[in-house]
Amino acid sequence: MSTELLNVVAEEYKDIKAKYPSFSPGDTVNVHYKIKEGNKERVQQFQGTVMQIRNQNSNGETFTVRKVSGDIAVERIFPILTPNIEKIEVLRKGKVRRAKLYYLRGRKGKAARIKEKLRK
Repeated sequence: MSTELLNVVAEEYKDIKAKYPSFSPGDTVNVHYKIKEGNKERVQQFQGTVMQIRNQNSNGETFTVRKVSGDIAVERIFPILTPNIEKIEVLRKGKVRRAKLYYLRGRKGKAARIKEKLRK
């Protein structure tokens, strides 16, 4: 019985995961996130660089997006399995050699740029 339940959960996870495009750390993404304010619901866009993907290929998968506006940097953690994510757009693919881009936190301006991956 427990294996049947695990199979059902795995199938649901695959369906939800297939709804979004594949992305990796270093990519610039635009996340459309539903926000409830009182009785109103609206969609807020959060555009930034993917810093990390945690617990990949499991139910608790999350990804961190970092956005810098002016001198203030904002990092936001999004769970993949939440129904509040309306859509994810991949704007550009970044060329990085790390899975966790924590070194970007200490850089500002042009030093925090990521090269774009060439598409074939």
